[in-house]
Amino acid sequence: MMFQPEGKKLPARLIAGALAMGALAAVQVPVTPAFAQSAPQPAAPTRALPDFTDLVDQVGPSVVNIRTVERVAQRGGNGDMDEEMQEFFRRFFGQPIPGVPRQGPRPNRPQQPQEEERPRGVGSGFILTPDGYVMTNAHVVEDASEVLVTLPDKREFKARIVGADKRTDVAVVKIEATGLPAVKVGDISRLRVGEWVMAIGSPFGLENTVTAGIVSAKQRDTGDYLPFIQTDVAINPGNSGGPLINMRGEVVGINSQIYSRSGGFMGISFSIPIDEAIRVSDQLRTSGRVSRGRIGVQIDQVTKDVAESIGLGKAQGALVRGVEAGSPGEKAGVEAGDIIVKFDGRAIEKPPARPATTREEPTPKPSSAS
Repeated sequence: MMFQPEGKKLPARLIAGALAMGALAAVQVPVTPAFAQSAPQPAAPTRALPDFTDLVDQVGPSVVNIRTVERVAQRGGNGDMDEEMQEFFRRFFGQPIPGVPRQGPRPNRPQQPQEEERPRGVGSGFILTPDGYVMTNAHVVEDASEVLVTLPDKREFKARIVGADKRTDVAVVKIEATGLPAVKVGDISRLRVGEWVMAIGSPFGLENTVTAGIVSAKQRDTGDYLPFIQTDVAINPGNSGGPLINMRGEVVGINSQIYSRSGGFMGISFSIPIDEAIRVSDQLRTSGRVSRGRIGVQIDQVTKDVAESIGLGKAQGALVRGVEAGSPGEKAGVEAGDIIVKFDGRAIEKPPARPATTREEPTPKPSSAS
């Protein structure tokens, strides 16, 4: 607070006069709206960061922790080791150890292999159906002799591996339970680059961990069989198999991989598109395996020069480099040098990650290419 010095006080009559003059001026001067002259224009409203609390309440009960156990064969045991040490001391000292009777030559006995169970790893998953089907990554349950699924309410179940597809890294396991909260599956075609997404999982075994970020890219080709959803959501070991969730509370992907030079998160994560995962899981639940179509062609990217030379307008589609003899592609009349711009009714912007440009189908079906 600022205080006026005593010597600077105005006499009461001067103050009264000033007030009177101010009142007179107020009567004589036209009133003009202040905002029309000097007030700054209101700033454009800024959008606040999203609140994920409702999404966590909605989807969290459907996300599970997965622990796997493997059996490792070992040879020998403590008893065999004791006998070997005793024989070593007999030969070294040339006399029996006190209290241990001398033994004659022992016949060679085949050692029975023994199995030891040891923890193999920790991952995540999510409930696909109310009757206990759970989706996760194939690498989470690979080589597991036992799979344990823990629900958010701390109930634990031994799970049966229904099927796993290494090529797409999708697996389905089954627990004996009913009335479970299943996730809602989203429409991948509505997913946009830049929108917010959330992940729930068990990084390093820390169950029900929530992280969030944005979609960085779609159809990211990393050289694997499937194109991925790329995000900057923090994903670490143990998140594998967990859901990627949009702001509508729908699962749009399965968290699968990260790009890292250190082994930890570096801001680049990859998720399997949920539409591809559902196609695979449907077959796994039906037959335990995945059937795929085959064209028998080798494809490459269409460059700008190639597109201009044939009047394509823009570089799009898949350039056929070669055709296998006797393949469905050859029988359909596909030749080296052809450019496929549409397959099975879908436009091809660039060569897909999958080498045969096919989809997982439960039964073979004809497909059209143009």
